[in-house]
Amino acid sequence: MGTGSANYRSIYVTGTDTGVGKSLASACLLHALRRQGLRAVGMKPVASGCIDTAEGWRNEDALLLQQAGSPGPAYADINPYAFVQPLAPELAAAEDGIELALDPILQAYARLSRQADAVVVEGVGGWAAPLSASLDQIDLVRALDLPVLLVIGLRLGCINHARLTARAIAADGARLVGWIASDVDPAMDRPDANFTLLQSRLAAPCWGRLPFRLPPDPEALAGSLHLPQWPRHPPRTSGTGTRDGRGM
Repeated sequence: MGTGSANYRSIYVTGTDTGVGKSLASACLLHALRRQGLRAVGMKPVASGCIDTAEGWRNEDALLLQQAGSPGPAYADINPYAFVQPLAPELAAAEDGIELALDPILQAYARLSRQADAVVVEGVGGWAAPLSASLDQIDLVRALDLPVLLVIGLRLGCINHARLTARAIAADGARLVGWIASDVDPAMDRPDANFTLLQSRLAAPCWGRLPFRLPPDPEALAGSLHLPQWPRHPPRTSGTGTRDGRGM
């Protein structure tokens, strides 16, 4: 399990695939960080599948992160790119006539970092899912200088997907600092045995296992996580007065 001390303030959450519980794990992580006495906020830079509200287009996963974090930053900073259709980001952006770029995400992240001790940045789909025709998730991770946390959905094929994803993260030059297992399939055969195999096959430490619950309660499930101790010292600032919330 995840022990010791973290030498980073913020983290990028990716998954072995779509639908493995990244948003739930990210929300649980926010609650766990707040239990350490930290100001922790979530970020979903790119979200596909939104509903039209009086406040504008809103994504369910981004709203979950907004509710789990404290303080409560502006939604536009949590979710700079909110696409209408529930499609791959590249396709959803084309549908909305938008060209995705890194700069708006980096600016929003900087604003969030000035408000909080930790920012939990949730990615899209699986690690290899592109953000656009010219941007992969590793480009964002490098720009933010963040370590990576992997969420593994416990279902048939999870061992293969987890090992392939861990290798891909390493091959891209990113730093995998931990993983969380998520029980997404209550009908899965021998989930405990699969979880044990994952523990023996992955070099990164396990930060916990989230049981299947309907409806899920991120605050309650946060107790299932075992995080390293996050740094408590005041955030550094650069010469321009911009908070250095970047990770490693």
